[in-house]
Amino acid sequence: MTETNWQQLQTDVVALLKEARRQVLAKMHQTLTVDEKTSRKDLVTNVDKGNEQFLIGGIRQLDPQAQILGEEGFGDQLTSMAGRVWIVDPIDGTMNFVKQRDNFAMMIGIYQDGVGQLGFIYDVMNDVVYAGGPVVGGVWANDQPLPAPANLALADGLIGMSAPLVIHDVAHTQAIVHASAGMRIYGSAGIEMISIMRGKTLGYISHLKPWDFAAGQVLLNTLGIRTSTIDGQPLNMLSSNLVLVATEQAQRDILQIEEDDVSL
Repeated sequence: MTETNWQQLQTDVVALLKEARRQVLAKMHQTLTVDEKTSRKDLVTNVDKGNEQFLIGGIRQLDPQAQILGEEGFGDQLTSMAGRVWIVDPIDGTMNFVKQRDNFAMMIGIYQDGVGQLGFIYDVMNDVVYAGGPVVGGVWANDQPLPAPANLALADGLIGMSAPLVIHDVAHTQAIVHASAGMRIYGSAGIEMISIMRGKTLGYISHLKPWDFAAGQVLLNTLGIRTSTIDGQPLNMLSSNLVLVATEQAQRDILQIEEDDVSL
């Protein structure tokens, strides 16, 4: 695409995700093939793989010149973010998908020369697509525009966390939880980011890979939510990061906790 019609592209991607949902729901009641990737808690299913292949096939039709980074490896081998890059998570929250058949998402982020343009997080079981970005001037939940969440301080709201980080007190997460109003764990980066967009939580901290945060970063930044590494640096879009997502005030509070603990 030379001159991109971003509104039309958003419409087309939502339609692609809707069809992907239909296929996933049809497979959910069949016997799943479940494999371990790095551990018994890092799962992949035949549905993850099949859905990524379906989504990448659709993206190739929509944007033939683009590069695609997919969680399950069916896209391209990327060494840079130059040009148009799509980053795809076919099933985010696979453990939830396997154990609960709920609380999982599909996610797509579209970047141009490293800058987020459009993001999509699909809450599959609730049938709500969160879509938007700076190129379309906002974020929508299905057809309803989302307002920017309140810019709460850490003490005034709940924060999403990765349980192992808190158990092992990585990056002073126990102090961060103590300073907040409380901790919540959803088991899916996409569902965590939806919670922030909806103003139910004010932040989220976890070890994440590009497909875990690419879509959410576009949507959240559009709504005024900060995304960074735990020490406030820009995220590397092609590697794992210890990611901090938070309101502006909460990010400032968390970075202060990090700085204070380092200086002790």
